[in-house]
Amino acid sequence: MKTFQKIEKEFFKKGFELIAGVDEAGRGPLAGPVVAAAVVFDTNISIDGINDSKKLSEKDRIELEKEIKSKALAYSVQVVSVELINQLNILRASLLAMKNAVEELSILPQIVLVDGNFPINISIENKPIKKGDAKCFSIAAASILAKNYRDRLMISYSEIYPEYKFHKNKGYPTKEHIEAILKYGPCEIHRKKFLRKIYEREFIQQQIEF
Repeated sequence: MKTFQKIEKEFFKKGFELIAGVDEAGRGPLAGPVVAAAVVFDTNISIDGINDSKKLSEKDRIELEKEIKSKALAYSVQVVSVELINQLNILRASLLAMKNAVEELSILPQIVLVDGNFPINISIENKPIKKGDAKCFSIAAASILAKNYRDRLMISYSEIYPEYKFHKNKGYPTKEHIEAILKYGPCEIHRKKFLRKIYEREFIQQQIEF
């Protein structure tokens, strides 16, 4: 845990007292919104088991979510819709979601640690950290909140669009999900631009078989 908090400790030593981590969930799926979370911690942060959300079981993520929310000074979760993803592209939509998450915090941090290669367009100093969810405590905590929130959204969408089994794939391009798209066509929460390669590949395969 001490190693995992190394980045935060470097900023605490520089005089920062309130640090936020921000991360998104849902850049890769074929369907559903992108969700970002921001979490503010002070110098007393300590939660055992925090890690990149992708490396944790669903049970562990749910338990850690409770502890993160109880120990954080503030947290925010924001959603950017499929419509905006289609308009902006997924990178810009992800950055917008993270910007919104930070700006909706009830306590503004002194610095924001951002997962990825790009800063976000906010007035607060922020530092992008490549693969930050795997090596930065506050970003990993944010990743857990974002993923849990998005997973719950996709489970609710599965009740509306049962043929795609979003409760299982969360919108990601599994074989079963792709087969459902080819059989039923896309639904309202599919990212249309993301489907181009699937249809192109299917067209090429049909030409080969013909």
